[in-house]
Amino acid sequence: MGTILMACGGIALFLYGMTKMGEGLQKIAGDKLRRILETLTSSRLSGVAVGLIVTAIIQSSGATSVMCVSFVNAGIMRFEQAIGVIMGANIGTTVTAQMVAFRLERAALPAIALGMALMLLGKRKSVKEGWADCFMGFGMLFLGLSITGDAVMPLQSYPPFVSILCIGRTNPFLGVIVGIIFTALLQSSSAVTGLLVMLASRDVMDLGSALPIILGANIGTTSTALLASINTSLAARRTAYAHLLFNIVGVAIFFPFLKPFQRIVAYTSTDMARQIANAHTIFNITTTLLLLPLMPQFASLACRLVKGTEQAIEYGPKYLDAKLVSVPFMAVVQTQKEVIRMAKLCLENLETAVGIFRGDPKADRKRFDNIEETIDEIEEAISYYVAKVFQQDVNSAQAKILTSAISISADLERIGDHATAIVELADYKEKHNLPFSQEAVEELNEMLDKAVESVRTVVEALETGDKRKAASIIPMDDVLDELERNLRSRHIQRLNKGICYPASGVVFLDMLSHLERIGDHAVNIAEEIMSV
Repeated sequence: MGTILMACGGIALFLYGMTKMGEGLQKIAGDKLRRILETLTSSRLSGVAVGLIVTAIIQSSGATSVMCVSFVNAGIMRFEQAIGVIMGANIGTTVTAQMVAFRLERAALPAIALGMALMLLGKRKSVKEGWADCFMGFGMLFLGLSITGDAVMPLQSYPPFVSILCIGRTNPFLGVIVGIIFTALLQSSSAVTGLLVMLASRDVMDLGSALPIILGANIGTTSTALLASINTSLAARRTAYAHLLFNIVGVAIFFPFLKPFQRIVAYTSTDMARQIANAHTIFNITTTLLLLPLMPQFASLACRLVKGTEQAIEYGPKYLDAKLVSVPFMAVVQTQKEVIRMAKLCLENLETAVGIFRGDPKADRKRFDNIEETIDEIEEAISYYVAKVFQQDVNSAQAKILTSAISISADLERIGDHATAIVELADYKEKHNLPFSQEAVEELNEMLDKAVESVRTVVEALETGDKRKAASIIPMDDVLDELERNLRSRHIQRLNKGICYPASGVVFLDMLSHLERIGDHAVNIAEEIMSV
């Protein structure tokens, strides 16, 4: 029992170390990863390269595949692009096994000590958190492997343990099943192959026994994406199934040739641990090279397996994926995209409100009401999502962007409210058949155009991150404020002369107030853009 507990503790420390190292690397390279993902093209090779790089950094093909499912679900990435990234992720996940094969156990405790020193003495946050987590995770990873290896050493002469390890040699099919089950339980093919490499370094595992388990691990790792695809869009579910299909086909290609494959791998190194690591790498690289030209066929097959038609998203947030909360740099990107979407909806509703007030018969009143409801839902969802992200380990730059997102969404929601108020005034004007003088109509049109222009400009600045364009909102608002004062003064003069109908005057003055406040909210958003 003590041996089993020791081995389980070592495995737990290994998994925690791998997670910790991945988090540290994400903090160091988070912005670069974001840019890589954002500039992803439709090229198959670029998709594979992105998947390889991201997975090598975050140390988990499962996490990369979950990101792909989330991106496809959010509409950021096309289904076909995601397949290429997943292919690259399968290669990137072999990095862990190659690292373990170098037998760096002796560096474990020094790495932990260095990580702790950086955490205590580092001045910059990237050092105190990013590099510190990276080194501590690296040390824990190899310390956990060392503990597990020492724990299983006495079991190498225990018949039941030996029979389980050698099941892949005597019955390759059962070996594949064992690999699938272990990987599904640990949610990491890197963990399974890393443990196999470690066992080989202790002369507990041989290549013939390890190969079927490695094949099974590549199927088992797809369970993470399959679970993540539950209750997602049709394209996202197809992405998860494409990952499963890709790995099943790869295993089906290699399975009949296990013996020749074993002989080929044996030529790559005389060290058993290195042979197992190389087998994992060769399998994934070869499978990707063979199946990459067949990507369209995989996409078609996934579409046949997961049938249905995509439903358009009408309400609520689109980009705020709960599965990405634990990856702060990606959650920040998602939040920014949701804020931009909200801003575009606000602009559309303001333009529709203006059209309704002017009596445009093409103005879609039903769509206006739907968008207003969606704006309110998004504003609430952003606040909740950002609060959840703040529970993670976010750096100062990410915290600033998230805080700004809450402020911007609040101002956008208020612009939406003012647009609703404009529609209500339009309804009141129409219901009571209130007359407006030609002069009043021209003055209102001028101010309506200025207000819409200020919001349109700030939305463009928000979308592009253009601080110069954001700065141009301030003088535009000054013009709007001055115009509001002048129009109010002229209107009072018309009232005094009896030119304007009193009830129409109430609507006129309320319109001026709402439009002036819309300009103020646009300035608030512009200031947030300039401050980030």
